[in-house]
Amino acid sequence: MAIARGLRARQPRAAARSLVLMIAVSAGVLAVVSTFGANAASAVTVGATWAGVAVLVVLAVVVRRTEPGRLDGAGVFVAVGIAGVAMVCVLNWITEDTSAGAQAFLAFPVLWVASHLRRAAVAVVTAAAVVANAVVVPLLLPLETALSDVLLTGVVLTVVASMLERAGSVQERLVEALEQQATVDTLTGLVNRRVFDDALAVALDGRRSGPGEGTALMLLDVDSFKQINDVHGHPVGDDALVHLAGIIRRQIRAGDAVLSRLGGDELAVLLPGCSADVAVDRAGALLESVLSTPLTLPDGSLLAMSVSVGVAHSGGHTPGMREFYAAADRALYRAKRGGRGRVEVAPV
Repeated sequence: MAIARGLRARQPRAAARSLVLMIAVSAGVLAVVSTFGANAASAVTVGATWAGVAVLVVLAVVVRRTEPGRLDGAGVFVAVGIAGVAMVCVLNWITEDTSAGAQAFLAFPVLWVASHLRRAAVAVVTAAAVVANAVVVPLLLPLETALSDVLLTGVVLTVVASMLERAGSVQERLVEALEQQATVDTLTGLVNRRVFDDALAVALDGRRSGPGEGTALMLLDVDSFKQINDVHGHPVGDDALVHLAGIIRRQIRAGDAVLSRLGGDELAVLLPGCSADVAVDRAGALLESVLSTPLTLPDGSLLAMSVSVGVAHSGGHTPGMREFYAAADRALYRAKRGGRGRVEVAPV
């Protein structure tokens, strides 16, 4: 079953590896304490402790052998956190152990969840630990002493879990920012060449193309871009690229295509599952939109813009990436040599 994003792990594979380690440590500690102290007080407490060890061993094997994404998607990680809290409290109740060491076992599931899961999961498991401990300890101690222990344990667990969750959230945001910088052109907001090449490879492999439709590739080049930079300055040249990227987004939905800045003033549009006729029509509509939408300069004046567009289509056979790019590039240069501000088509 699918669960809410807030209850899922930030990195399921890392969470699974860490969970196996935590379970192994917990099982080892339980095995040791079953030979002395409250856990060794009777056959019942020893049996309960070793039953807990057995459950942990089985759980470790299951986590080890199951794909982390499946565990995360099914809610196993947050369920393990809650189950860990329940196991600690049940063992403390059976062994009648209210020591600080016994209550400290609650830190194992809480801190693991805080280190690997998102905020909602951390809140759920931490709340479960605080509440469960508040139920068990008063059953074994005088109320005044129990309240003091419950309060101290609850505050420590809550504060430490909150700090770990916050640190994890900050790290996750930093990782997301770095990943975006690695895939998106910072000026235009379009994807970069590496991402576009990956998408093109998939499209040409037939995994995204509709049957019989093929894949279309548009290459766009800003006409007289050097002159724009020379006359108006490079900041205006940058504005022109941003302006063009905005027009492309409005004309071609990102859900239907992959939009990219390949470098310099060359932009590209990949249209998987698109027929040749539709690709040419969309290229023409895009050109008309550019011609009819001038760029507003800092002084309020308008700068007319135009683009040359080369279109290639993989209808008849499946070309290689290099061949496909070359076909679109040849069409682009025909458009530029033919007077610019026009669309040329080069069937592959």
